[in-house]
Amino acid sequence: MTRFINALNKKRASFGKDEKGFTLIELLVVVIIIGILAAIAIPVYIGVQNNAKDSSTQTDLANAKTAIIAYSTAENKYPTAVDSSTLSDYGFTGAVTDVTTGTKSSTNFCLKATSASNAVFWITNNSGALKEKAGNCSA
Repeated sequence: MTRFINALNKKRASFGKDEKGFTLIELLVVVIIIGILAAIAIPVYIGVQNNAKDSSTQTDLANAKTAIIAYSTAENKYPTAVDSSTLSDYGFTGAVTDVTTGTKSSTNFCLKATSASNAVFWITNNSGALKEKAGNCSA
Protein backbone atom coordinates (compact mmCIF):
# COMPACT_ATOMS: atom_id res chain seq x y z
CA MET A 1 0.00 0.00 0.00
CA THR A 2 2.80 2.42 0.82
CA ARG A 3 4.41 1.64 -2.49
CA PHE A 4 1.19 2.65 -4.29
CA ILE A 5 0.87 5.92 -2.33
CA ASN A 6 4.52 6.76 -2.97
CA ALA A 7 4.00 6.18 -6.71
CA LEU A 8 0.96 8.49 -6.70
CA ASN A 9 2.84 11.21 -4.80
CA LYS A 10 5.76 10.93 -7.23
CA LYS A 11 3.38 11.25 -10.21
CA ARG A 12 1.63 14.25 -8.60
CA ALA A 13 4.96 15.98 -8.03
CA SER A 14 5.85 15.57 -11.72
CA PHE A 15 2.85 17.67 -12.85
CA GLY A 16 3.48 21.34 -13.40
CA LYS A 17 1.27 24.12 -12.06
CA ASP A 18 -0.39 24.66 -15.43
CA GLU A 19 -1.58 21.04 -15.69
CA LYS A 20 -4.20 21.21 -12.93
CA GLY A 21 -7.95 21.26 -13.61
CA PHE A 22 -9.94 21.00 -16.83
CA THR A 23 -9.36 22.95 -19.99
CA LEU A 24 -12.02 25.22 -21.41
CA ILE A 25 -12.50 22.88 -24.37
CA GLU A 26 -13.17 19.91 -22.07
CA LEU A 27 -15.76 21.90 -20.14
CA LEU A 28 -17.43 23.06 -23.36
CA VAL A 29 -17.64 19.49 -24.65
CA VAL A 30 -19.33 18.37 -21.42
CA VAL A 31 -21.82 21.25 -21.57
CA ILE A 32 -22.62 20.45 -25.22
CA ILE A 33 -23.19 16.78 -24.42
CA ILE A 34 -25.51 17.68 -21.55
CA GLY A 35 -27.40 20.07 -23.85
CA ILE A 36 -27.85 17.38 -26.51
CA LEU A 37 -29.13 14.91 -23.92
CA ALA A 38 -31.58 17.50 -22.56
CA ALA A 39 -32.79 18.33 -26.07
CA ILE A 40 -33.62 14.67 -26.59
CA ALA A 41 -35.05 13.90 -23.15
CA ILE A 42 -37.33 16.89 -22.54
CA PRO A 43 -39.69 16.37 -25.54
CA VAL A 44 -39.90 12.67 -24.75
CA TYR A 45 -40.80 13.47 -21.13
CA ILE A 46 -43.46 15.96 -22.21
CA GLY A 47 -44.93 13.37 -24.59
CA VAL A 48 -45.14 10.81 -21.79
CA GLN A 49 -46.85 13.37 -19.56
CA ASN A 50 -49.43 14.16 -22.26
CA ASN A 51 -50.11 10.46 -22.81
CA ALA A 52 -50.72 10.06 -19.07
CA LYS A 53 -53.13 13.02 -19.05
CA ASP A 54 -54.99 11.61 -22.06
CA SER A 55 -55.21 8.14 -20.48
CA SER A 56 -56.57 9.67 -17.29
CA THR A 57 -59.31 11.46 -19.23
CA GLN A 58 -60.20 8.30 -21.16
CA THR A 59 -60.46 6.34 -17.91
CA ASP A 60 -62.62 9.04 -16.33
CA LEU A 61 -64.94 8.98 -19.35
CA ALA A 62 -65.22 5.20 -19.08
CA ASN A 63 -66.08 5.57 -15.38
CA ALA A 64 -68.71 8.18 -16.24
CA LYS A 65 -70.17 5.84 -18.86
CA THR A 66 -70.38 3.01 -16.33
CA ALA A 67 -72.06 5.30 -13.80
CA ILE A 68 -74.58 6.54 -16.38
CA ILE A 69 -75.48 2.99 -17.39
CA ALA A 70 -75.84 1.99 -13.72
CA TYR A 71 -78.02 5.07 -13.12
CA SER A 72 -80.19 4.36 -16.16
CA THR A 73 -80.62 0.75 -15.09
CA ALA A 74 -81.68 1.76 -11.58
CA GLU A 75 -83.79 4.82 -12.48
CA ASN A 76 -85.03 3.71 -15.93
CA LYS A 77 -83.84 7.02 -17.48
CA TYR A 78 -80.59 8.82 -18.23
CA PRO A 79 -79.38 11.40 -15.70
CA THR A 80 -80.01 15.05 -16.48
CA ALA A 81 -76.44 16.01 -15.47
CA VAL A 82 -73.12 14.21 -15.46
CA ASP A 83 -71.62 15.24 -12.14
CA SER A 84 -70.61 13.71 -8.85
CA SER A 85 -73.75 14.85 -7.04
CA THR A 86 -76.01 13.00 -9.48
CA LEU A 87 -73.85 9.93 -10.05
CA SER A 88 -71.92 9.51 -6.79
CA ASP A 89 -74.06 6.54 -5.76
CA TYR A 90 -73.06 4.82 -9.01
CA GLY A 91 -69.27 5.22 -8.69
CA PHE A 92 -68.63 8.49 -10.52
CA THR A 93 -66.29 10.69 -8.50
CA GLY A 94 -66.36 13.65 -10.83
CA ALA A 95 -62.68 13.49 -11.70
CA VAL A 96 -63.53 14.81 -15.17
CA THR A 97 -65.11 18.15 -14.43
CA ASP A 98 -65.74 19.19 -18.01
CA VAL A 99 -67.79 16.21 -19.16
CA THR A 100 -70.54 17.45 -21.42
CA THR A 101 -73.43 15.51 -22.78
CA GLY A 102 -73.73 15.58 -26.53
CA THR A 103 -76.53 13.75 -28.28
CA LYS A 104 -78.91 11.94 -26.01
CA SER A 105 -82.01 9.93 -26.74
CA SER A 106 -83.98 7.31 -24.91
CA THR A 107 -81.44 4.63 -25.91
CA ASN A 108 -78.20 6.50 -26.69
CA PHE A 109 -75.88 9.02 -25.11
CA CYS A 110 -72.55 10.61 -25.90
CA LEU A 111 -70.09 12.27 -23.53
CA LYS A 112 -67.21 14.58 -24.35
CA ALA A 113 -64.24 15.59 -22.19
CA THR A 114 -61.04 17.56 -22.71
CA SER A 115 -57.82 16.30 -21.14
CA ALA A 116 -55.22 18.51 -19.48
CA SER A 117 -53.19 18.25 -22.70
CA ASN A 118 -56.18 19.79 -24.57
CA ALA A 119 -57.04 16.59 -26.44
CA VAL A 120 -60.80 16.08 -26.81
CA PHE A 121 -62.24 12.60 -26.26
CA TRP A 122 -65.76 11.27 -26.60
CA ILE A 123 -67.53 8.11 -25.57
CA THR A 124 -70.96 6.69 -26.39
CA ASN A 125 -73.11 4.03 -24.81
CA ASN A 126 -71.73 1.47 -27.28
CA SER A 127 -68.14 2.62 -27.89
CA GLY A 128 -64.97 3.20 -25.92
CA ALA A 129 -63.31 6.57 -25.41
CA LEU A 130 -62.03 7.87 -28.76
CA LYS A 131 -60.06 10.94 -29.76
CA GLU A 132 -62.14 13.59 -31.49
CA LYS A 133 -60.39 13.05 -34.85
CA ALA A 134 -62.01 9.60 -35.01
CA GLY A 135 -65.51 11.05 -34.70
CA ASN A 136 -67.55 13.13 -32.33
CA CYS A 137 -70.75 13.30 -30.35
CA SER A 138 -72.73 14.85 -33.17
CA ALA A 139 -72.27 11.76 -35.34
